[in-house]
This record gives sequence, C-alpha cells and structure tokens, in this order.
Amino acid sequence: MTLLVLGLILWIGAHWLSRLAPALRDQMGKAGKGLVAVLIVAGLILMILGYRGADYIDVWTPPAFFIHINNALMLLALWVYGSSAAKGAKAWPAYKTRHPQLLAVKIWALAHLLVNGDLASIVLFGTLLAWAIGSVILVNRAEPNWTPPARAGRPTYIRLIVISLVMFAIIAGIHLLLGVSPFPR
Repeated sequence: MTLLVLGLILWIGAHWLSRLAPALRDQMGKAGKGLVAVLIVAGLILMILGYRGADYIDVWTPPAFFIHINNALMLLALWVYGSSAAKGAKAWPAYKTRHPQLLAVKIWALAHLLVNGDLASIVLFGTLLAWAIGSVILVNRAEPNWTPPARAGRPTYIRLIVISLVMFAIIAGIHLLLGVSPFPR
C-alpha cells in the first residue's frame, strides 16, 4: 500500500505543481516540464505496482449487477474523454463542459469504485476521483473565463463511436489478460 500512496502523491503533486506553486514551477523553466513528466510517469508506475502488490482487504461486497453499470460508465468515460480529441469543433459533451478529460476520469474512477470493494481500490480510485474534482476547481479558479468550442458534425460522432467501442474492447482484453474479468461470470 506504501507504493500506491507514494504513487498517488507523486501523481497529484506533479499535476498540481503549477497551480499550487506557480513561482517554483516558473523558476524550473523548460527543464521543469521534463521533471514533471518523469514524476507523473514514476507516480503512475508506483500506483500500478502498489495496487497490484497490495494485500486484499475487503471493505464491502458490490452487488453483481454493478458490473453492468461499470461497463456502461466505462463506455461513457471513453466517449467523454474522446469527445475533446477532435481538432476545432468538439462532440458532446466537450462543447458543453470545460474539462471533458477530467470528467472522464471522474466517471472512470466512480465506475471502478462501484465494482471494487477492497481497500486498495478505494484508496486508488477514490483518490483519483478526488484529484480530478480538485483539478477542475484549481483550473476554474486560475482561469475563470471559458468559451465553449463549436459543435462537431456527424463524421466526428461516427469516428467517436468506433473509437470508443474499439478502446473498450482493448481495455476489456487487457483486463482479461491480467486475470480480471470486466464481465459477469
């Protein structure tokens, strides 16, 4: 659990450095970008190793039907994340919400909290949910003005449907390879 917590601290600290300590970040200059990137990658690696190596401590047992809710939320998270990817005009909800990628992280974290009742999962996904909420607050305070982008046309939506379904299949396949079925047994 120590590696997991250390990874979360690195992840959050690196992401929030420019918001919480802008003078320090400015002093670091261009070299700071590389350091921040290294800290984020190190945090991610430590989170993965810490999560996989954590003892299983049961906190609650999710109902079996939550798997279906998780999968629907995961498709939604992939859609929301991808909605911001197009150049220029954006698909829903990226033209409605200022932070579609952070919204996707919140949906992803919530989906995983619904189906994982162990302590390490609650620490990991709960902390990342809190990080995404905090990130939205920090960005909105620092940059209060936002102009919504134009709405994308039908071709963008068709691509987004295909990409979301392919990404869902890839992610489900990775879970299966790791021995964690994202589907009901």
